[in-house]
Amino acid sequence: MPTFKYTARDARGNNLTGQIEAANQGEAITQLRVRNLIVSNIGPAGWLASIPFFGAGPPRARARTEDVVVFTRQMSTMISAGIPLLEALTIMTEQIEHPGFKSVITRMSDRVRGGGDFSDALSQYPRIFSRIYVNMVRAGEASGELDTILSRLADYQEAAVALRREIRSAMTYPTVSLIMVLGITMFLLTVIVPKFKPIFQSLNVPLPLPTQILMSASDFLQQQFILFVIIVAALVTGVIFYKRTNMGAKQFDWLTLKLPVLGTLFHKVALSRFSRTFATLIQSGVPILQALEIVATTSGNRIIEAAVMAAAARVKQGETLAEPLARSGVFPPMVTRMISVGEKSGALEQLLEKISEFYDQQVRTTVESLTSLIEPLMIGFMGLLVGSIVLSIFLPIFKIQQVVQPH
Repeated sequence: MPTFKYTARDARGNNLTGQIEAANQGEAITQLRVRNLIVSNIGPAGWLASIPFFGAGPPRARARTEDVVVFTRQMSTMISAGIPLLEALTIMTEQIEHPGFKSVITRMSDRVRGGGDFSDALSQYPRIFSRIYVNMVRAGEASGELDTILSRLADYQEAAVALRREIRSAMTYPTVSLIMVLGITMFLLTVIVPKFKPIFQSLNVPLPLPTQILMSASDFLQQQFILFVIIVAALVTGVIFYKRTNMGAKQFDWLTLKLPVLGTLFHKVALSRFSRTFATLIQSGVPILQALEIVATTSGNRIIEAAVMAAAARVKQGETLAEPLARSGVFPPMVTRMISVGEKSGALEQLLEKISEFYDQQVRTTVESLTSLIEPLMIGFMGLLVGSIVLSIFLPIFKIQQVVQPH
């Protein structure tokens, strides 16, 4: 029977290390729990521990978005039904199939069993549970309405997933079409065009400028293909690294909002995300300044983040939220005026929900319009590109016909 080496804490908080025999790692953890030990690390003992594949430690902490949404919804249902938090976590541990997420829930369950808060356990996995998630759960624990907060979180996550799915579906067609256009162009330049080169040389006539450019591009791709790939890879790598800098990220986010057609879509998505997240946090009892900070850091756009952080600074000084947002130039008048009405009437979260619903509908309409608009644009672009190549090939033939045609 395999032997596992473990590190754990007892009921008094003392750290313990030792070895245990079990059929598998899951059974070993179960045996340690029976002893009232909280496992922090476990893995095969002996020489297997030095091999990365068999190394100590639970499966990698990760989860799919869909798994987190299901977890949140089911936790809300069980807690609202009166099932204690620890028992609900235990049930979820047995039910979840994804090994990485199962490991996370197991360790969270152990932390709660040891006296820790649910929100603190969630905060140990920031890549799975965002700041919004942790702060809303913390507010739910303080108010005693954890089931309601988890239900709101599930609604929020489901809406965000649906919006992301719509954006992905809108971008799939142009991306695939562009790849196909580039592939066809490369095929024409490297396979078809070179076959006309001997014909043009045998004609012994000066080639038109478009044909010369086409032949030069074909020769370059044939003779310097590796150099071409290196140049493209270097440019892509340079752009990626520049985008990771603060200045690069701001410039790219600014450009994203200014793009023709797509810029409007991305702007509406950002406004929908801002209003939905802000409304959900306020409804959950998160203080407005803390909510603004969270909304800013999770907006996904540095321009909007800067505008929200500047507004938070003005709110801290006693100013209303609507005024600095209006001065930023990022938020449309409709948004800032509805926020102003919400602040004066005390119904800010309701109006933010209305804004979110409005922009969600706007995003759907824009996606449908883009889908119908992009298809003819891509067909036209493909026809223009391929037609230009074909025309450049036949221009010398037309020129010869003009020369040999009797007057």
